[in-house]
Amino acid sequence: MDTDPNCIFCKIVAGELPATVVAEDEATISFMDINPLNEGHLLVVPREHHEFIATVPGTVLSHMTLIAQWLAAALRASPVRTEGVNLYLADGSAAGQEVPHAHLHVIPRFNGDGFRIRAKRPPTPTRQQLEETASQIRTAATD
Repeated sequence: MDTDPNCIFCKIVAGELPATVVAEDEATISFMDINPLNEGHLLVVPREHHEFIATVPGTVLSHMTLIAQWLAAALRASPVRTEGVNLYLADGSAAGQEVPHAHLHVIPRFNGDGFRIRAKRPPTPTRQQLEETASQIRTAATD
C-alpha cells in the first residue's frame, strides 16, 4: 500500500495518530473532522496515499462516494442537526486542500449555520469562449 510517512492521514490509517473513526473497510476510513464546520463533519479518506483525485483509482473514488452517501443518510437519521449535506473535495492547495491526501468532506448543514462558499466570479463567458475551453479540455482528456 502506498503511504507517505509525513502525511497525517497516512498516520491515522496506520494507527499512529488518533482519530474518531465512524466507519472503515479495506479501501477507506471515515472519521470525525477535528476542525469541523458543523457538528458531525466527517472525512472519507482512501487508505492508500494519493495527493490528488486524478491518481485515486476509479473504483476507490467511486467507493468513497458511496460511503459519503451512506454517511449522509446516517447523519440525517441521527440526532445530529442535519437539514442538508454538502460533499466537498478540495483538489490541490489552490482549491483549499489543507492535507495533501485526497479526502471527501461530508458536512451536515442547517439553515442559518453561517457556512458559505463565496467567490468573485469572472465575467460571464460567451458561448464561443465556452466552446474553446471545452475543446481544450476534451483534447487534454484524450491524450
